[in-house]
Amino acid sequence: MFKWKQLHRLMELLSWPDEELTPRYNVAPTQMAPAVRAAIGDVWSGGRAGQGTSGREGVLLCWGLIPSWSDDPAIGSRMINARAESVDTKPAFRQAFRRRRCLVPISGFYEWRKVEGAKRKQPFYIRPRPGVKTDGDEAPIFALAGLWERWRGEGGLVESFTIVTTEANDLLKPLHDRMPVILPREAWELWLDPGVDDAARLKGLLRPFDPGRMEAYPVGLAVNRPAHDAPDCIQPLSGGPA
Repeated sequence: MFKWKQLHRLMELLSWPDEELTPRYNVAPTQMAPAVRAAIGDVWSGGRAGQGTSGREGVLLCWGLIPSWSDDPAIGSRMINARAESVDTKPAFRQAFRRRRCLVPISGFYEWRKVEGAKRKQPFYIRPRPGVKTDGDEAPIFALAGLWERWRGEGGLVESFTIVTTEANDLLKPLHDRMPVILPREAWELWLDPGVDDAARLKGLLRPFDPGRMEAYPVGLAVNRPAHDAPDCIQPLSGGPA
């Protein structure tokens, strides 16, 4: 729930789309979402390690990475996440990991927990803990580690992304064994720098986030419907934050 100008101040953007962001509460795979990446000129020139980037740009990308070599863009629906342990070796992700990394700013995300005796899992909303800075600024966001790619087909150019995941921290282990990689502000420059391709150095960033800086609470089942995108998706149930 933020605007491009807020991301501009927080993440030092040089450019962003003319179309303003609208509040989203239930972004589903294959839908468009905001991302922040190094300026295109830096990415395609490769840059030099340690040189940094000449700027960051805000863009809208399709969630579900389509490898540039793929014959079918439908593969993107199966590429919404990339495991940190294999992100540098898996063919679908290794080139993007080397040169096309991005940040995916979000206000929060969902995970589901199995409930004994119930047919449906219980959804939880995970967000920055109120009053605890997650990014060195006033905006309560998580900056997820992402990879992006360009694919060109008969219908034109598609730019897409995937979210890197790692093992769950202590807060999320009761819900799932994985969680998205959340990068602290001090890691942003290194992650976005296309001149850095040292896999060990980059993978050192891909670790579980501090559980003390986030909270999780149960929400209603409305979020299970991808077409339902409304504020009640994140409304707490009686259980309250954990």
